[in-house]
Amino acid sequence: MIDARPDTIPEWLTHWARAQPDSTWLRDRTSDAFNEWTWQQANEEVRAVAAALEAASDGARQHCAILSRNRAHWVLADLAVIASGNVTVPMFTTQPADTARYVLEFAEVTTLFLGEADNWEAVRSVVPDNVSIVTLPGVEIADPHLRWADICRQHAGGDRRREGRHDDLVSIVFTSGTTGDPKGVMHSHDSMLLPMHRCCGAFQTRENPRFLSYLPLSHIAERQAVLMQSLIHGGTITFNESLPQLLRDIVEVQPTFFFGAPRVWEQLQQYVIDQFGSQQALDRELDEDEPNTSDRVRRMVGLTDADYLLTGAAPAYAPLIEWWQRMGLSLMDGYGQTEAMGLIGNTAKAHRVGSIGKVIEGVEVRIGDNEELVCRAPGLALGYYRRPVETAETFADGWIHTGDTARVDADGFFYITGRVKDYFKTIHGKYVSPVPIEGELARCELIDQLCLLGRGYSKTVVVCVLTEAARKLERGQVEHALGAHANAVNATIERHARIGAIIVASNAWTIANSMLTPTMKLRRQMVEKHFDGAAEALARTAASEGKMLFHWE
Repeated sequence: MIDARPDTIPEWLTHWARAQPDSTWLRDRTSDAFNEWTWQQANEEVRAVAAALEAASDGARQHCAILSRNRAHWVLADLAVIASGNVTVPMFTTQPADTARYVLEFAEVTTLFLGEADNWEAVRSVVPDNVSIVTLPGVEIADPHLRWADICRQHAGGDRRREGRHDDLVSIVFTSGTTGDPKGVMHSHDSMLLPMHRCCGAFQTRENPRFLSYLPLSHIAERQAVLMQSLIHGGTITFNESLPQLLRDIVEVQPTFFFGAPRVWEQLQQYVIDQFGSQQALDRELDEDEPNTSDRVRRMVGLTDADYLLTGAAPAYAPLIEWWQRMGLSLMDGYGQTEAMGLIGNTAKAHRVGSIGKVIEGVEVRIGDNEELVCRAPGLALGYYRRPVETAETFADGWIHTGDTARVDADGFFYITGRVKDYFKTIHGKYVSPVPIEGELARCELIDQLCLLGRGYSKTVVVCVLTEAARKLERGQVEHALGAHANAVNATIERHARIGAIIVASNAWTIANSMLTPTMKLRRQMVEKHFDGAAEALARTAASEGKMLFHWE
C-alpha cells in the first residue's frame, strides 16, 4: 500500500487522488443512470469548498451540519468541512423538528449543507437565523442560500492552508436518542480512522473493495465502516437510490463488504422466503439440493462476492444467523457504539452464533460493576460536547463504560446480556434482563419484532409484531403457537421473569412511528409507553388466573 500511513482524513483523499486519480470513488444512481466521481474529481471539489469555508471562518472553528440522504455530496461536504479545519455535525433526515432544533442550537451550528431530505419542510422552520444554508446539487429551495456548484466554480484551484492534526476534533455525532436528548459525541481523525485500521484483519478487507451505502451516514457505523474503509483501502462507494431499490442496488454492486442491522437481514430473509412461496417450500428445495439452492439465494440477494457480512447496532438473534448460515452466508455480529467502534467481533476464524465475538487485537476489555462491559483502545471518542459530567462518567481513566451488560465464556467469546438501564424489577423486587429472554422468544417463526415488558408487573408481558406469513393464519393457530413457545421459554427461566401474557401489535415498528431509532434500534421506552396500560392489566390478571393470556391490538 503505502510506507507512511496518513493520519488524517483529508490526507487519505489526497493519497488516492495521486495514486489512482482516474479510478472511480463515488457513484450516485438515479434509475439506470450513474453519476460518478473519480478520486481526482472528488479531491478538486473538496479542496475548492474547503478553501471557501476556511476563508469564511476567519480562523475560528465553525460547526457545519449536513442534512441529506446518502449521496456523493454528503461525503464531499463532510470532507470539505474537515479539510477546512471545521467540524461536521451530521443530522438524520428522519429527525422531527424538535430534535433538529436541539441539535442545531446545542451544537452551535453556523452552516447547514442541505441535500435531499424528507424532513426539510419540518426542519426549515427551526433553523436559527444566523445559520447559512448551502444547497447541494439537485436541491432547490426558496430560502436564502448559497449553491455548492457556485462555490466550486468561485474557488476552483483553491486549497486549504490549515494542516490538521490526528487528534483534532472533526465531528460531533449525535446519538440516535433511545432515551432523552441525544448526546453529541466528539470525534477526532484518530477515532474515525483507527477503529477501521484495527478491523482490517477481522473484516478481511481487500484492496479496492466495493461498498453500497444505504444506512444513514449520519450514524457512526455507516460513516466508519463504509466511508473510512473506502478511504483506507481505495474502495468504491455506490449510494443506494432509495430504500425500496435496496435489493436492486445490492445485486448491481455485489458489495465485498456489507453491513446491515438485524432488521435489514430480516427483511432480506422475508424477501427470499416470499420468492420461494413459503419457508416450507424453501426447506424442501434445500433438502433436495442444498448447494444449488443456497447459491440461488446468494445470487438473489447480490451477495456472491462478499468478504465480510457485518450485523450490529442491535441484537441479532441466533435463529436469524442460523438461517443465513444455511444459505452459505455467515453474518458476523460485532460490537461498537457511537463513542467507540471496532472493539469486539466475530471473524471467519473465530465465530460463535449468539455472541458478539472476541476482542479485536489492540483492545482491552473487562467486565466491571453490575456486569457492565468496559473497554480501552486507541481511537476512542473525545467525550460528549458540552457535557462534562456525562463525559467523566463514561470516559474514566482511559476506559469507556459502555452501559451494556455482558458475559464472557471459557473460550473468550462475549455475549451482550442487556443494557444497565434496560434491566427492570417486577413486583417481586427482582431484576429481569430482557435481551436473553427476547433472544429465545425470537426463535418462534411467527414473530417478526418483539419487546419484553415488566417494570413493576406481576408477570412479564411480551409485545410482538407478527411476520407477514403469520398474519394470514387464523387467530387461534397463532395463539396456540405463540403460547406453546412462550411456555417453553418459561420453563427455562426464573419464576419472577416468566411471561404471563402476549400482546400482538397491529402495526410493524418503524422509524416513522418512532418505535425504531434512525438506525433501527428498538425504542423500548416508546413501546413501554404505548402498551404499558394494557400490559400491566394483563400481567395482573395472568398472575391471578395462572394461565397465558392474549391481547390483540
